[in-house]
Amino acid sequence: MTVIALLSVAPVTEGSMASEVAKAVEALDDFDVSYETNPMGTVVEADSAAELFAAARAAHEAVDGDRVSTFLKIDDKRTRDQSADEKVKAVEDALGREAKRDQ
Repeated sequence: MTVIALLSVAPVTEGSMASEVAKAVEALDDFDVSYETNPMGTVVEADSAAELFAAARAAHEAVDGDRVSTFLKIDDKRTRDQSADEKVKAVEDALGREAKRDQ
């Protein structure tokens, strides 16, 4: 089974959140997950929902602040394994080209 999620963890504060977000991303390194950070969050892949939830919880708890906002969107495909890269490739195949990306 492959569980893919979009995770966003940030303190509710004014100014830059980068150092706190970095703590959340770094917390993922303690788990058997792969991840890719993008401007809107971090895509996380795990072999089980339990591992994903544990990693998301650790990321949430790693952020300091009086108030922390966490968004977790999960795609738990239970019939077969499919990586995040394979999901993107399927869309690109339907497009007939690579998806656009600003550099």
